[in-house]
Amino acid sequence: MKSTDAPIPVAEKQPTNLEKHGDVRIDDYFWMRLSDDQKNAAEKDVQSQKVVHYLEQENTYYKEVTKSTIPLQEVLFEEMKGRIKEDDASVPYKDNGYFYSTRYEIGKQYPIYSRRKGNLEAEEAILFNVNEMAEGFDYYQLGGLNISSDNKLMVFATDTVGRRQYSLRIKNLETGKIYKEKIENTTGGSVWANDNKTIFYTKKNPITLRSEKIYRHILGTPTSEDIEVFHEKDDTFGTYVTKSKSDKYIIIGSYSTLSTEAQYLDADNPTGAFTIIQPREKDLEYSVAHFEDHFYLLTNKDNAINFKLMKTPISTVGKENWIDVIAHREATLLEDFSIFKDYLVLEERTNGLHKVRIKRWDKTADYYIPFKEETYAVSVYSNPDFDTEIIRYSYNSFTTPSSVIDFNMKDQSKDIKKEQAVLGGRFQKENYVSKRVWATAKDGKKIAISLVYHKSTVLNENTPVLQYAYGSYGYTIPDSFSTTRLTLLDRGFVYALAHIRGSEYLGREWYEDGKMLHKKNTFTDFVACSQYLIANNYTSPAHLYAMGGSAGGLLMGAIVNMNPELYNGVIASVPFVDVISTMLDDSIPLTTGEYDEWGNPNDKEFYDYIKSYSPYDQVKPRAYPNILVITGFHDSQVQYWEPAKWVAKLRALKTDTNLLLLDTNMEAGHGGASGRFDALKETAKEYSFFLALEDKLE
Repeated sequence: MKSTDAPIPVAEKQPTNLEKHGDVRIDDYFWMRLSDDQKNAAEKDVQSQKVVHYLEQENTYYKEVTKSTIPLQEVLFEEMKGRIKEDDASVPYKDNGYFYSTRYEIGKQYPIYSRRKGNLEAEEAILFNVNEMAEGFDYYQLGGLNISSDNKLMVFATDTVGRRQYSLRIKNLETGKIYKEKIENTTGGSVWANDNKTIFYTKKNPITLRSEKIYRHILGTPTSEDIEVFHEKDDTFGTYVTKSKSDKYIIIGSYSTLSTEAQYLDADNPTGAFTIIQPREKDLEYSVAHFEDHFYLLTNKDNAINFKLMKTPISTVGKENWIDVIAHREATLLEDFSIFKDYLVLEERTNGLHKVRIKRWDKTADYYIPFKEETYAVSVYSNPDFDTEIIRYSYNSFTTPSSVIDFNMKDQSKDIKKEQAVLGGRFQKENYVSKRVWATAKDGKKIAISLVYHKSTVLNENTPVLQYAYGSYGYTIPDSFSTTRLTLLDRGFVYALAHIRGSEYLGREWYEDGKMLHKKNTFTDFVACSQYLIANNYTSPAHLYAMGGSAGGLLMGAIVNMNPELYNGVIASVPFVDVISTMLDDSIPLTTGEYDEWGNPNDKEFYDYIKSYSPYDQVKPRAYPNILVITGFHDSQVQYWEPAKWVAKLRALKTDTNLLLLDTNMEAGHGGASGRFDALKETAKEYSFFLALEDKLE
């Protein structure tokens, strides 16, 4: 990337006074915010035209500055594409007499969903060819696939904008006919009652996009006649509907960050009334599964911060009748569980590592599946069968491609059903090194950093390191394999995943200590990891890079305000950077449900604390690293105007001559491009930014 004669975009300043608690903030770029109606009528609305013009100016500038990297981007794209098996297919899984799989065809962007009846040699029946469905759309997402218990009908959901407002349709799998019913503005999720004609689904608030209402629809009736069966009126909660693995119960869940509530209905009686299991209470969380005459509950009841497993008779479901099945443990987080006829499978996390525990109900067996690597990622999934001795899980690590494994819980044998192919002829696991190191936080806590690099990479002050993290909502990023990451590792980069507070890497307390009035721990942990890597001669500020998206983009905004001198380049993807303004506006999607994560700034204590780290509010005249900001015009989670305003303010105040770029995908939302090859092109653009800063354009 080189200097260019292209004019640097300068956003017009229109000062807007924003007052709260007697504090006045002057927002020069508040005018960039558009409503959905304005976006949809951009060619007619003067303000919309102005905003779109500014974003297009930024896109033009981005393209001009980075045009020298286009040959590199093409090399990176072809390299990454060359590693994947284009005609790949998932391992079929059996459900209710059919084997289901997903496959791709060479050169095609989207998957094909199919099934075979009875056995894998049966004739393939195509359920959906998404390549055909996506024709004519810049963005296309298919999801919410849900088959009736008689195997004849399927509900499916589509999103053609990227705003995660799905339309539900119903397809007859025997005739191929798609029924005329079309249900708009849903989450995409739905469940069938056992009569094979009734579905329950969730609708969103059209303005805030909060999941707020559950409806019942009967096949063949007008959607206008659908019955509202539940309305979640608390705007700090969302709602969803699901079905027990046993197919016995329809379950409606309500959730906030700190509280949940569930109610159930016999799936054979879809017009009946739902029964609440346990009324919501502040700080009481539970999720529900059914087995025989009990509900099993993953819960934090009785101050079980790392959660425990309890059960209650269905006849008397209140919490006064809950009894322990797996007691709470201070050193182990219970993340999930699966119930089978003879076995209970527990997914746990101890000292950051994910473990899978197998217990027989008759107590004749209790053991962990062994994993040998220092860091790894494992996930139990696609286990719809109840009466089985086989569980399926996936396993991979920074250096081990993903495998799908069927594990026999009785004799503890493994059947590797599939190993991820890494094409191109260059990848050999033994050529890469993976390990964990521990940095010391500002307050003395130890923070794990998972590292991976090519064995030929020399570690010193000239080594480029890409440090990544998320650090919010309790989400723990797994130490998983990536074929695209090899592109950086093979060019001498070290990849460092920082397991900072805000995740649950070291248990639920690790999350609690990285949110609300402790949120700054997330940012100072990341900085401490950077300082550790520099102090221990893994790299230097001239070669240290950082990247994060969404709430991880907030992290990027915070660290470049706090310690800009530590980084040569930063990518902030769909970054949540205008925290105080967003959290004060309950008309913006997701805001009210976020109060338990960030705090409610209508309370002055939270207002002052959030303002003290909000990246947009903390931009000041100073030197910043090279920064690339990525967003989507239709993003429903972090509105495009947050990164756009942030870039405009940075341009006005920063004192350096480093790069500041804004790349807005005008056709996509929070998740970026929908096609698999388009997604690789986006990754190539990101990697070329870092490589160009390292002057590795060859």
